[in-house]
Amino acid sequence: MSDNKYKSSLSVPSNSKEKLLRDTQLSKGSKASSNKASDTKSVSEISELQLPSMERLGPGTFPAEIYPEGYSSSHTCSNESKKPQEGMALKPRLLVVSNRLPYSAVRIEDSWSLDISAGGPVTALLGLKEFEVSYVGWAGIHVSDEAERKSLTEVLTEKSCLPVFIDEVIFHQYYNGYCNSILWPLFHYLGSSQEDGPATTRSYQSQFDAYKKANQIFADVVIKHYKEGDVVWCHDYHLMFLPKYLKEHNSQLKVGWFLHTPFPPTEVHRTLLSRSELLHALLFADLLGFHTVEYVRHFVSTCTRILGVEASLAGIEYQGRLTRVAVFPMGIDSDRFFQALETPIVRECIKEFTEEFSGRKVILGVDRLDLVKGILQKILAFEKFLEDNKDLRDKVVLLQIAVPRTTDIPEYQKLASKVHKLVGRINGRFGTVSKVPLIHLDQHLEFHTLCALYAVTDVSLVTSLRDGMNLVSSEFVACQDSKKGVLILSEFAGAAQSLGAGAILINSWDIAEIASSIGRALNMKDDERRKRHALNFQHVITHTSQKWAEAFVRELADAQSIKGVPPALPVTDAIEHYLQSNNRLLILGFNAVLTEPVDTPGGGGEDQILKLNPELKSTLMELCCDQKTTIVVLSGSSKLVLDNNFSDYNMWLAAENGIFLRPTMGEWETTIPGNLNLDWIDCVKPVFEYFIKRTPKSQFVLRDTSVVWNYKYADVELGRSHAIDLVQHLFTGFSNAPVDVNQGSHSVEVRAVGITKGAGIHRILGEIAGSSDPTQIDYVLCIGHFLEKDEDLYSYFDPELPVETPRTKTSEALKFPGDRMSDLKLQNGGCVSKASHLTSEQPLPNSGKKTSLNVPDLKMENYFSCTVDRTHSRARYSLGSSADVVSLLKALAAASSSS
Repeated sequence: MSDNKYKSSLSVPSNSKEKLLRDTQLSKGSKASSNKASDTKSVSEISELQLPSMERLGPGTFPAEIYPEGYSSSHTCSNESKKPQEGMALKPRLLVVSNRLPYSAVRIEDSWSLDISAGGPVTALLGLKEFEVSYVGWAGIHVSDEAERKSLTEVLTEKSCLPVFIDEVIFHQYYNGYCNSILWPLFHYLGSSQEDGPATTRSYQSQFDAYKKANQIFADVVIKHYKEGDVVWCHDYHLMFLPKYLKEHNSQLKVGWFLHTPFPPTEVHRTLLSRSELLHALLFADLLGFHTVEYVRHFVSTCTRILGVEASLAGIEYQGRLTRVAVFPMGIDSDRFFQALETPIVRECIKEFTEEFSGRKVILGVDRLDLVKGILQKILAFEKFLEDNKDLRDKVVLLQIAVPRTTDIPEYQKLASKVHKLVGRINGRFGTVSKVPLIHLDQHLEFHTLCALYAVTDVSLVTSLRDGMNLVSSEFVACQDSKKGVLILSEFAGAAQSLGAGAILINSWDIAEIASSIGRALNMKDDERRKRHALNFQHVITHTSQKWAEAFVRELADAQSIKGVPPALPVTDAIEHYLQSNNRLLILGFNAVLTEPVDTPGGGGEDQILKLNPELKSTLMELCCDQKTTIVVLSGSSKLVLDNNFSDYNMWLAAENGIFLRPTMGEWETTIPGNLNLDWIDCVKPVFEYFIKRTPKSQFVLRDTSVVWNYKYADVELGRSHAIDLVQHLFTGFSNAPVDVNQGSHSVEVRAVGITKGAGIHRILGEIAGSSDPTQIDYVLCIGHFLEKDEDLYSYFDPELPVETPRTKTSEALKFPGDRMSDLKLQNGGCVSKASHLTSEQPLPNSGKKTSLNVPDLKMENYFSCTVDRTHSRARYSLGSSADVVSLLKALAAASSSS
């Protein structure tokens, strides 16, 4: 941190370009502040938010750094407040809540000095043009005096920062205790300490209480300053209770949470005493973000096995809420590095380093001195490389930058001692009077120095034993467009998921493999180096930190659009409008809607399990005889199942989500497109058969266009666990197949892509048009316990949707809705059904008139969509169970009969 202070108000640069174009000369003689919380750190340490320490205070802990070309990060703030310009529209506000603010406060005589930092989320959030960003967090200093707190708050407020003040004792137990001594080791697969028996338990409880207390203090600050329309983005494991506290205060708050570290497997997380409470608190959020697919998989599996929740592609359903869980790999501000490399100070450093290491290949390691960074493994591998390559001993140098942590933690003192002994041993064995093969620095590097080192490096060596992301690898790639050096990257770093295509991936526990990879990198041909670098460089410049922030905030806004539990169906209104209508359409699901309650399996096949509720037989017969009512049973079940249950009823049947249709008292017809690919079924069958063997009492159902695995009668815990494994296997093994994987309540289904009930009803209306004009339908009641994928049926009829939605298009543009089916249109001859040939200008079957196949132009009060026993749905209303469906249909039949 520079000691050079500006005695005037200096606002945060509005964007990264403005910041980087500042031309104030950098002071090389800058000294570190005595305040540990604001020590100068290299850009790599700023970016690596996933590995905190006693000095690193979490995401939002963006310690002061020195900008290229001398923009000093330190300044003293005045009381001049920022005011919006006249005529400027007010933007929605994004409240970024992290353990630390992007400023560290230092008291100098009678004024406050704020040391700003960049990199990581700070730079990323500068790119969010549609939001006004404000920060909530600790300012890096304990202030107990109320007058001092007020003055510091005023200074920070000018910089869009809202300080959190925490008692020093509570902060120590919350941060140094629970966060860094319990959660950080656990999340990096190191497990929890079990020393001292009962004493440890008592200490743990006090730290956990302090953790919750600190989270409540953060929540109080957010709540105090919250304005309607604000979006709250919480960061990292320091604030896992924050979503719960915010949502309990106001359930309408938009709350997202992002984890900057790995999330451990279930076997590791379940060793935590407070495991359930933390997961429960997180699931109050609208959106949870992680760096990699692996971390998402671990989190979902942990929630499923510990809390017993149901997880699907839409997210995790828990206690009436739906939380989206998604992958957001973080990047860097690559432009910042590109522009830094063009500055005179960096160019001068590059020249000096080139001369210093002339005739030698440079291998660079930049890490925090941390237990999970694999520094010992890296140095041991370099020693083996020197042993195996005598001719290269004086032609290579390993430059290891080990950014120090606090020195009062025994584990890190031991690590530092081991590293120093090992460095001395290697230099003693292989060094000469004028040269040593290993240069080890226990210090922070200034930004311009680090950029220059990245630029002259031939091989970057990242040997993390466990890393959330590791942005050092991206920083190296960004600075290598000229030299095109080689990246050796641990497969245990999150960055391996992003940069693995161009890097040499290694098992960082395998010393021999690392040593051989060093040799491979040093001897790599120019053509291969250029190809590998091109792959990684393209990723770095396209997946920036700004894109990361934009993606998360955009997804958070979308997550809030998901409806919660719909209100109960107003039965009286539904019956009243039913009686007032003349052309009614009842669309009914089958499973869990019309089926009889079954506590034990009735047999091994689907047709034996799903049976029509006996209480509904006479009721359905009455409704079917009503000349004003058309009933469609739309189910994912097979033709055989529906035939066995409804062969005597005057109704329309739609099997396998509308792919097969049976006209009133007629024969089955199909609307399968001629180009529908079903070759995947034979590949999926062995997978399902394997899980049948693994899961006693589970069932496997093979249909014409789908395959279903049902574990309703299996052991609940075992079934949930195997369902997760099955879904993961299907996503991995069939990611390129034309299929959709749907996870329902006690089932996993694989069906041909684009086949949904919403698509099916369009074709069904075409068939119904043979006997009546669907545009004349003036009442629709749609009831189902549908998968999320099939809830497009609810929105299909909704009169509140804008007119440009697909529901108003005629059959001349019939197509399957779905992400991967936009170009798969039903063309003439593409399916057997008559409906595929209908256009708005053709005569309908059995009719001499021309009509339109538009969706019925319903009035809002004449459309009742209803979900059965689901916590989240796009339906307007809800019914608690199939028993409520029985009561409703009986009431409709009775009212119709009496009228």
